[in-house]
Amino acid sequence: MFKKTLLLLLAVALLSCAANKDILHKIFSFPNSLDEISAVEVTQKSDWIWTLEDSGGNTEVYAFDFKGKLLNTLVITDAINIDWEELTSDMEGNLYIGDFGNNKNERKDLCIYKIDAAQLKNSKAQVAAKICFYYPEQTDFQPKKSRRFYDLEAFFIHNDTFYLFTKNKSSKSDGTTMLYTVPNQPGNHAAKLVGLFKTCADVESCAITSADLSADGTKMVLLSYGHMWLFSNYKNDDFFGGKVQQIDFPTLTQKEGICFSGNKELFVIDERKNDIGGNLYQIKLSNLKSKP
Repeated sequence: MFKKTLLLLLAVALLSCAANKDILHKIFSFPNSLDEISAVEVTQKSDWIWTLEDSGGNTEVYAFDFKGKLLNTLVITDAINIDWEELTSDMEGNLYIGDFGNNKNERKDLCIYKIDAAQLKNSKAQVAAKICFYYPEQTDFQPKKSRRFYDLEAFFIHNDTFYLFTKNKSSKSDGTTMLYTVPNQPGNHAAKLVGLFKTCADVESCAITSADLSADGTKMVLLSYGHMWLFSNYKNDDFFGGKVQQIDFPTLTQKEGICFSGNKELFVIDERKNDIGGNLYQIKLSNLKSKP
């Protein structure tokens, strides 16, 4: 099965290579000490590039400049990194950490930590707010592999609401990601299911690992290891109701984070594995060519 999947991914990569071979422009490599980077974010009021490590890593977030120089290591003193997976920020420059990785769909402690913008240049910070949530549709917390729909690695904030895109890791996945919303308020909230989007059926290359919204709110992007999907021409927050472009990456690496820088460019990070990856890339939207 693995060989068949690998051959399929190679075929897809070769077909898209001619169109998109130059879309990923490498900016720099992260230090070897950060080998499980899982998110990337540029806040509204700073040009620092933020990242973190997932699943049991340190309770720290890291800021870099555009040359790869480490500017700050911010220790979050009153949080636990159960499985930090994603970063987002609001219009005031506050940073939010998504501790909601859920590989086996067993967790009942999913949460988001808010870090005040005023604390981001310090060496230590406390959590300003803790937003917890659960999926009302999930009733089995030891599900079979064919029912693992509730992993999560992708979110962003818009109009004081979090938009969460599930990572479908079921063994029979058709690539469907579920879109939930959670209010930006402390407490334990029932996440609201508001939409579905089918990516593609191969779990290895199609499961959603990150998401972001452009600064002006007119474009939304979803990321997977092998592809990204760019949404536009939607009304309000009906992101799946407009135009969608699928962009196939020429190389298959463990792409874990994506964010907009303004409205016309994106940053992507991939996790280092077997000395491959561990980089920050830039994508200019003007260079994109979508899948026919």
